[in-house]
Amino acid sequence: MTRVTCFIRPHKLESVKSAIAALGVTGMSVTDVRGAGNSQEKTDWFGGNEGLIALPIRARIEVVAQDEQIDGIVQSIIENARTGEEGDGKIFIESVSDAIRIRTQERGEAAV
Repeated sequence: MTRVTCFIRPHKLESVKSAIAALGVTGMSVTDVRGAGNSQEKTDWFGGNEGLIALPIRARIEVVAQDEQIDGIVQSIIENARTGEEGDGKIFIESVSDAIRIRTQERGEAAV
């Protein structure tokens, strides 16, 4: 099992979520987060005032899936989240040693 965590622009969330679901992946967690990667801080206009955006809002998607599904998930994220502009986001991939479904006590891939 593998966990894919990605940070993307919030307006790309629906298309990424739909693309992942189209692969048959039913479980995912989505959170609104703030953070900065390698991009420089920039200013933008809010309510007629210019202000520094130090920590822009991003959507964080986490998916735990079978290893065979990971390449498709990653490719779907890239295709649907990419704008070609700085700040498109990041994808992190990490191994998951075990999972347990609390209700049934199933373990491993059966719990995912």
